[in-house]
Amino acid sequence: MRRVFGVKKEKEPPPSINDATDRINKRGETVDEKIKRLDAELSKYKEQLKKMRPGPAQEAVKARAMRVLKQKRMYEGQRDMLYNQTFNLDQVAFAAEGIKDAQQTMTALKSANKELKGMMKTVKIQDIDSMQDEMMDLMDVSNEIQESLGRSYSVPDDIDEEELMGELDALEADMGMETESDGVPSYLQADKESDFDAELNLPSAPSGHAVAPNRNNTQAEDELGLPAVPRASLRG
Repeated sequence: MRRVFGVKKEKEPPPSINDATDRINKRGETVDEKIKRLDAELSKYKEQLKKMRPGPAQEAVKARAMRVLKQKRMYEGQRDMLYNQTFNLDQVAFAAEGIKDAQQTMTALKSANKELKGMMKTVKIQDIDSMQDEMMDLMDVSNEIQESLGRSYSVPDDIDEEELMGELDALEADMGMETESDGVPSYLQADKESDFDAELNLPSAPSGHAVAPNRNNTQAEDELGLPAVPRASLRG
């Protein structure tokens, strides 16, 4: 059967944009090399024409130079055409890459959308609200427990707060008076000397008559039989 109908040939895949671009670039490189050789040949003809005198030989060199110049113009036109083709292929490749990027972006967005829908099914607003309410209730119960545990056992419940405030005000007033008395200088306090005498607990000397001298000692004595100390020396 294969001999009668033959075998179907498999079609080659069409060339890609990169393959076409590489092939055109290689052709362009070949054309550039030819143009360089023609430029080198033209430079030689120019040097010859500068040294030659007008005549048939000079005309022959000019004819060769014109032929080389025509070939150069032809190759330059081919090179420009290849450059334009390469530019067009680059534009198409850029557009194709943009479309591929868009396709990948759409695929990623679809996958993310599907994943988000699956996640949203497991998370509901009602569940979150109920959980928040439950947490608030638990916090209130915890505060009540802390207050109950922190209650003092030694303070009676029948204490009047107004009475406590009155005692506190009186205590503050007493503290203020003590502060003011401490701030008064010693020379302005009239009872300072009498307080000093009271602390010493010494009897005062009689003011109407002098103390009788002792037989064995000419110095005056007090009621206890001790030598009397002058009052002026105590104040000094």
